[in-house]
Amino acid sequence: MGKHVIGAVAEFPAGTRRTMVVEGRPIGVFNVNNTYYALKNSCPHQGAPLCVGTVTGMTLPSRPGEYVYGREGEILICPWHGWEFDITNGKSIFDPHKCLVKTYDVTVEAEEAGETGELETYPVTVESGKIVVHM
Repeated sequence: MGKHVIGAVAEFPAGTRRTMVVEGRPIGVFNVNNTYYALKNSCPHQGAPLCVGTVTGMTLPSRPGEYVYGREGEILICPWHGWEFDITNGKSIFDPHKCLVKTYDVTVEAEEAGETGELETYPVTVESGKIVVHM
């Protein structure tokens, strides 16, 4: 499994995303409330560039006649046909057991002077360091 530094935490504020190619694979990296997620940038429906779609929330279960909105910034809508996916786990909203997008582990690791030795992992609340995708 390779490690790929994609940028500094300071350059990647909450609510942002970046698309890139890592090891020949198109991916999107999202900062959702200071937690980082990486998804394959390809919709399983027809291969659309999924990670450039709209990021939004969704209605949550509620009583009849009541509409509760939540999960803001956690739902990704495919730009071609509107299929919706959960950024936090890659599962589709309509069929989470059969339709999903490949996800990749993301960690925040401390930056060390001279970049020598092992990197110590910190919680995602760290405000300095670098964002690393593991493939």
